[in-house]
Amino acid sequence: MASSANLGQQLENYVNELVKSGRYNSRSEVLREGVRLVEEREKRLMALDLAISQGIADAEAGRFKPISDVAARLAAKYDGRS
Repeated sequence: MASSANLGQQLENYVNELVKSGRYNSRSEVLREGVRLVEEREKRLMALDLAISQGIADAEAGRFKPISDVAARLAAKYDGRS
């Protein structure tokens, strides 16, 4: 499916500079790379949203440890380390 993108002048100039510098072979190559990066970021955000949801569900179900217990365990683990 062919598509066109209106990037605005600033981004168009940047894409053109990337191609002119030889970093990318074409405008399409730059845009594909950009979309791949967006896809990766979206996947990471979905994973983060899931982890947050799971954490909230655990907290609401009472599956947590008091911060004082966690702090004491960490202090014992790292005491004496510099």
